[in-house]
Amino acid sequence: MIALVTLLALTGVYLLYSALAHGRRHLPFTNTGKKSSGLKAADWMAQAGMAGVTLNEFIVVEFGVTFGVALFAWLLFAGVFSSAIAGLLCATAPVGMFRGRRRKLREQARDSWPLLIEELRLQTGSLGRSIPVALFEVGKKAPTGPMQLAFEASHREWMLSTDFGRAIRVLKDNLADPTADMICETLAIAHELGGSDLEKRLNALIEDRRIDLRNRKEAISRQAGAKFARYFVLVVPLGMAMIGLTIGGGRSSYASAGGQIAVAFGLLLMGACWLWASSIMRLPEVERVFDK
Repeated sequence: MIALVTLLALTGVYLLYSALAHGRRHLPFTNTGKKSSGLKAADWMAQAGMAGVTLNEFIVVEFGVTFGVALFAWLLFAGVFSSAIAGLLCATAPVGMFRGRRRKLREQARDSWPLLIEELRLQTGSLGRSIPVALFEVGKKAPTGPMQLAFEASHREWMLSTDFGRAIRVLKDNLADPTADMICETLAIAHELGGSDLEKRLNALIEDRRIDLRNRKEAISRQAGAKFARYFVLVVPLGMAMIGLTIGGGRSSYASAGGQIAVAFGLLLMGACWLWASSIMRLPEVERVFDK
């Protein structure tokens, strides 16, 4: 019975994600501050360092996590209703893990951009190197991982085609980052049209990135205590539920109608508190403008 309920619920999740992917092509878990805005699924995966992960593979992970949590909840609470709710609530866990990975990689990229732009300014200015040579030389100093792989892919495209515009598009698609978009567009225009104000524009970008980085670090440091406290929303109720197994009828008490209603209400309340805390602590993301 629990397997059937979970399967039906996950079918709905799959249809929802399919509609979003093939219709709006945006995922609903990105808060950009505007109702009609959002990140493309491909951009979201690229920023998480999983550019090759398809939506179907993502759905498979959702199925596995949801069914596993539902099975554990059934062993704990002895009820189909509460187990299905627990499984559906934990269906957001892979999204949260990928979001955390994406956030960590984006923070790493933010930390490195001011130094990379400064090096690019020196390469194209004082050392007098061409823009393509300077860009790919700077890319070698990018943080290891998806960011460096993106520079390597762009460099390969440049070596094969000698078309800087195509190489720039490869770099933008793999990084899927607003700062990278601004830098790439600036370099593409300077390479195509020339001009002596490239150093001035790069200096402005360096200052802008440093201000943004300083403000974000200050905001993150202020949220540290709240983020730690948020985990008690999950840890404390789960611990109390485990202790409840040793009191009175134990697992059989959860199996009663009243027990199932109480457990379901508690799970929904935990999920609501977790999502609310996540939403109010989420820092705004800069939208991609030059993503075409």
